[in-house]
Amino acid sequence: ILEILLKGLRRLEYRGYDSAGVGIDGGNGKEWESNAKSIQLIKQRGKVKALDEEINKQQDIDLDVEFDVHLGIAHTRWATHGVPSPVNSHPQRSDKSNEFIVIHNGIITNYKDLRKFLESKGYEFESETDTETIAKLVKYMYDNRESDDINFATLVERVTQQLEGAFALVFKSVHYPGEAIKFFIDLLIAVVQEGKSHSCALPFFSVFSAGKDKKSCSALPRTDQDTCLFPVDEKAVEYYFASDASAVIEHTNRVIFLEDDDVAAVMDGRLSIHRIKRKTGDYPARAIQTLQMELQQIMKGNYSSFMQKEIFEQPESVVNTMRGRINFDNNTVTLGGLKDHIKEIQRCRRLILIACGTSYHAGVATRQVLEELTELPVMVELASDFLDRNTPVFRDDVCFFISQSGETADSLLALRYCKERGALTVGITNTVGSSISRETDCGVHINAGPEVGVASTKAYTSQFVALIMFALLMCDDRISMQPRRREIIQGLRVLPDLIKEVLSLDDEIQKLATELYQQKSVLIMGRGYHYATCLEGALGRPIVVCDKDDYETIKNSSRTIKVPHCVDCLQGILSVIPLQLLSFHLAVLRGYDVDCPRNLAKSVTVE
Repeated sequence: ILEILLKGLRRLEYRGYDSAGVGIDGGNGKEWESNAKSIQLIKQRGKVKALDEEINKQQDIDLDVEFDVHLGIAHTRWATHGVPSPVNSHPQRSDKSNEFIVIHNGIITNYKDLRKFLESKGYEFESETDTETIAKLVKYMYDNRESDDINFATLVERVTQQLEGAFALVFKSVHYPGEAIKFFIDLLIAVVQEGKSHSCALPFFSVFSAGKDKKSCSALPRTDQDTCLFPVDEKAVEYYFASDASAVIEHTNRVIFLEDDDVAAVMDGRLSIHRIKRKTGDYPARAIQTLQMELQQIMKGNYSSFMQKEIFEQPESVVNTMRGRINFDNNTVTLGGLKDHIKEIQRCRRLILIACGTSYHAGVATRQVLEELTELPVMVELASDFLDRNTPVFRDDVCFFISQSGETADSLLALRYCKERGALTVGITNTVGSSISRETDCGVHINAGPEVGVASTKAYTSQFVALIMFALLMCDDRISMQPRRREIIQGLRVLPDLIKEVLSLDDEIQKLATELYQQKSVLIMGRGYHYATCLEGALGRPIVVCDKDDYETIKNSSRTIKVPHCVDCLQGILSVIPLQLLSFHLAVLRGYDVDCPRNLAKSVTVE
C-alpha cells in the first residue's frame, strides 16, 4: 500500500514540490475496522525519497502485514502558505489524535477569517498553512452535528460551502472507517476490479441512480442525488483518486474525470458521485474514458532525464500531432474537434490567443502566419495580463486557450471571463479530460504524449504545428492562398525529417555548452518569425542559429549552429530545438535538476 502511494507520488514529481506526506490506517491487524480507528501520518520535507526513508524508520509499521481493506492518501506540496517543513506538509490534521485528515491542492482565500473563528472556538493550530483550516473546520462541523447519523459526504459538502478560492480536496477520518471523500477540480478516479484486465476494468461495474432501476452502463448518470458504481459479485476492488493520470496508468487506463462541485465518496466498497449544484444545461451523464497513455511514455528509458527524452521525441510528436489531420497528397486539413464550429469561426472578426509561459510563446510564434492566412486581426495575450486589464471581448471574437496541462489557473479564469461575454472558445491542450478541454466549446488535442519535464519542449512544437494546421484550415477555400497553403503543407511533410537533422547537432551543441556554462548570462536576439524563438530560448560572443545555406551570415559570424532550411513560418521550430538542447546541456553542466527546476511548477493550478 505504501509502495503504491509512494510510486504514485514519484510519478507526480514533475509537477514540482518541496515536501511530501502520507496518511494511512494506523493498525497492523487483519481487522480493517480496528485498523481504521486510528490514522498514522508520516511527513517529510524534500523529495519523495526522503519520505520513503522516513517511513522505513517507523518502528510501529509492519511493512509485511497483508490487509483485506485499507485506505491511504498521499500528497506532494509546493508551499504557498508556510515554509517547507514536516508540520506544514500534507496531510493536515484536525487535532493531535488525527480524527480528520485532508490533502489539498489550491488556495483558500478566506482561510484567515476561518482560522480566527476556529481559534475563538478553542481550536489550536500547529502549522502556518491554509489547509489546516479545512481539517479544523470539518472537525468543528462534526463536533456540532445535529445528529449522529450524518454521513461523510454531507459533512464535506457543508465544509466546502464555507470555503472560498480554488481547491481540490481528499478527506479521511477515523469516524468513517473505510471511507474517502474527494471534492472539486482537476481530479480523476480510476477503478480496478479483481480478475479483470486493467484495459477493461470499468465496464464490469453496474450503475444506479437513486430512485431508478439498477442497470449496466458505460457512463454514469449524474443527478442531484448519488450516482453509485459498485463491484459485481462482491469481487475485490481498488479505487484510485489522483490529480494526474500518470499516477494511476500502471494500474488502469479507464478513468472518470470529476467536474466542479462534484463530491466522490468511497464507502463499503462502493463509489458514489454526488453533485452539489446542478445547472440548467448540465450534461446528464458522466463518461468513462480510456486514457491513450502507456507506462513507458512516462519512463525515462535510456535517457538521463525526461527533458532530454522529450527533446528527442519531437520528430514523433509532431507526426502524432498531424496524423489523420493532414492529407499530403491532396493538400487538405481536417480538424475533427472543430468541425461543428468551423463555419462560426470563419465568420468571426478577431482571433485572441490566450496562454501562459511556453504556450504563450507558441501563440507569438504563429501570430504572423495566422494573420497572413486568415486575414483576421490576431491578438496574443498573457492570461494574467488579459484578466488584469479587463480586456474587451465580444460575441464575434474567437478565443483560443493554449495549455499543455489544460489546468493552468490563469488561462482557466480567462476562459470563463470570455465565455461570460459570449465569445466562442477553443482549447488547444495535451491532456484529455482537462478543465480547459471540457469547458471550451471545441478544440484540438495536440497528441504530443505525456510531457514530464517541467521545461516544455515537445508540447511547444506540437502547439506550434496545431496552430499552423488551424491557419491552413481557415484558408482552405481561398483561391489566392492556395500556393502559400501548398508550400506550408509540403513544409510540414518534411518537418519530422528536418527535426531529426537538427537533433544530430547535439554533440556540437554540447561542446558549445561547455564553453558557455560558466557565463552569467546569454543574450538571444531575433525578429519576425524568430522573435518567439528568442523568447522561448532566452538563455558573450555572437553565436548564430542560421540556415545552413546562409553563407553570408556564416562567413561573418564567429560561431554558428547551422539548421536546415524550411518554409519561413516553420523555421522557428527548427531554430528552437538547438536552444532546447543548449539549455539542457547548460543546466546539466551547472549541476541543476533539469526535470524539476527550483521554484518552477509544470502545471500552475493556483493563482
